[in-house]
Amino acid sequence: MPYITADARARLDEGGTPETAGELNYAITRLVDDYLMQKGGVRYAHLNEVVGALECAKLELYRRVAAPYEDRKLAEAGDVYRSPE
Repeated sequence: MPYITADARARLDEGGTPETAGELNYAITRLVDDYLMQKGGVRYAHLNEVVGALECAKLELYRRVAAPYEDRKLAEAGDVYRSPE
């Protein structure tokens, strides 16, 4: 858990946009915590739902954003791998 400043916490808690990786982590953590509270607290099923949603969001970000970016950079700079496919 990132320990961001009290001012940053207040700004994010009021709906501000994260400006650093630590603030983004805090915002995601608060969203997850709010979800768990709304569901009635920590239960295996609730944790499983959260972990699954986070994992799917991560995979979708990689598939839709990171992989195409890496493909563009590969085309620009050339491949690093020398081993056969």
